[in-house]
Amino acid sequence: MSSTATRRFHKLSLSTLVAVYILVLVGGVVRSTGSGMGCPDWPKCFGKWVPPTSVSQLPENYKEQYASYRDKKNQKFARYLSLIGLQKTSQKILADKSITVEADFNASKTWVEYLNRVVGVLIGLMIIALFIASFKIRSEYPQLFKGSLIVLILVIIQGWFGSIVVSTNLTSWTVTIHMFLALVIVAILVWLMVRSKEDPSFEFSANKNKAGLKIWLLVGIILILIQTFLGTQVRETLDRLAATLSREEWIPNAGVDFIVHRTFSWMVLLVPVVLWLKLRKTTSEMSLTLVPFLLILSSVITGTVMAYFAVPSFLQPIHLLLAVVTFGWLFQVYLQLNNGSPAVFKN
Repeated sequence: MSSTATRRFHKLSLSTLVAVYILVLVGGVVRSTGSGMGCPDWPKCFGKWVPPTSVSQLPENYKEQYASYRDKKNQKFARYLSLIGLQKTSQKILADKSITVEADFNASKTWVEYLNRVVGVLIGLMIIALFIASFKIRSEYPQLFKGSLIVLILVIIQGWFGSIVVSTNLTSWTVTIHMFLALVIVAILVWLMVRSKEDPSFEFSANKNKAGLKIWLLVGIILILIQTFLGTQVRETLDRLAATLSREEWIPNAGVDFIVHRTFSWMVLLVPVVLWLKLRKTTSEMSLTLVPFLLILSSVITGTVMAYFAVPSFLQPIHLLLAVVTFGWLFQVYLQLNNGSPAVFKN
């Protein structure tokens, strides 16, 4: 019974991980199309569970109404920040009146954001199902139960913080925190998936190359996280430029943030080359050598295309998704290599 329940848990954790990747892609579409404020309130959209399709369905004073709604929410959030010692950040939120400026209704942007929320709700339900599934194996594998509980709590926090992102009108630092919370959720889901698998996905030969390989995998993970953070800085810069400049003018005016991000990408690209040199001595699995290289190379290519072709909006979510999937893949290989075979069956 426990073996069957564990296999089901593994399949559900894998499905949930894939769903989170889809949500990252959808979230990237929201960001690249400027649809983040398509719904000015949360969890409803313009006070409805099914959003409007025309401005005629909204009251005449909808801008003032939702600006006032967000202002009250921001005041409450500012008090929370003050309580934990972030007075400067709290004061900055309260002083920035642009946060409460309500945009004109745009049906397309509203429904793009609504789709993002629907996918988010579905993933929330999958996380709840994963937590329920962990009950059946909690006595044999308590670590899986604890991990499922942690990811459930994080998803609840992520949902709440998503409302803060909306109420603060997509303030840059809140979007960045929202993104890195998603990476933490990805990491835990990868851990649950690896730990619940009966047979290792990859076979590694036991030799001295493993130690060096694990170090380089950690280096790759850290570099991807740094590059993702640098990418958020570029995104913040482009957001500011978008208010006054055309797309063709974004990159030439992006400044040092873009230069650092572009230069650092070449350092990240070296990681899969080193991993290939080490992995080919440790395993015969070609996917381990090709996948990291193709993922990072694709990320560099999409970044290059965006730099030279005025940041096409359809490439922005793909570029982001590639970074997140690369992070998840490297972390999975690290866990698999570190355990040899899933540790859950060694408890």
